[in-house]
Amino acid sequence: MPVFAGVFPYLVSPIGPDGAVLEQPLRDLVEHLIGAGVHGLTPLGSTGEFAYLNNAQRREIVRIVVEQARGRVPVVAGVAATTTADAVAQAKDYAGLGADGILAVMEAYFPVPEAGVVAYFTAIADATDRPVVLYTNPNFQRSDLSLPAIDALSRHPRIVAIKDASTNTGRLLSILNRVEGRMDVFSASAHIPAAVMLIGGVGWMAGPACVIPRESVRLYELCRAGNWAEALPLQRQLWRFNELFAQYALAACIKGALQIQGFAVGDPLPPQSPLSEAGRADVARALAGLG
Repeated sequence: MPVFAGVFPYLVSPIGPDGAVLEQPLRDLVEHLIGAGVHGLTPLGSTGEFAYLNNAQRREIVRIVVEQARGRVPVVAGVAATTTADAVAQAKDYAGLGADGILAVMEAYFPVPEAGVVAYFTAIADATDRPVVLYTNPNFQRSDLSLPAIDALSRHPRIVAIKDASTNTGRLLSILNRVEGRMDVFSASAHIPAAVMLIGGVGWMAGPACVIPRESVRLYELCRAGNWAEALPLQRQLWRFNELFAQYALAACIKGALQIQGFAVGDPLPPQSPLSEAGRADVARALAGLG
């Protein structure tokens, strides 16, 4: 049985103009998502703008999400750093705050050789007793996780899954074949979730689920049941949101969509720009199309 499975929305990080975390909107979002039936929560993913936050902001976001979730669903907190020591410190801190798992990604300015990449993720997994999900996003990283590196890391007892945000679904199948059941695979918004479920994925960790949680959960349930006759039409309908998030900046698009839905989550952190008026109109039409 997978340690984690289902729909894990990548939460936005509501930050005010003064840099303070907007606590109530974040708590409201957590309640909304749990009420919609999501299977877990992932603060500090890419949708959470982790690269634009300082350590104090990151810590406060994890604290609030864990506290508001109250154990009803697992919280898998994102850890990202350019140094192994910083990543290890974050993992220990978030575990101490009560996070149920760690989503680990590597930030890099200079390229890192494969042995260094494996050592980085291994150190995070060694730092706590929490299960670790690897996160690789080749479009934004200097040092990707290769198939041999993924194979090596899948043998660590606490590295339980990988979220691959490449656009290559064939790579996901290669990962599944390579790890031989030692590691589960989550889809990202760059992939078609139903297709990933069909080839053996266990769910998705993605920003769109913040905006369409009930529909995402419904799609997951249909895929799990093998009801492809209903799943595929729903997937085709929901894919419009993935197209919009690819067309417009990710954090801006999801924060804009949440604002349209009544969540005062603020705008993306500068120098990022808010969602344009054209983008808001497109997102509003897509939301209205769901009824």
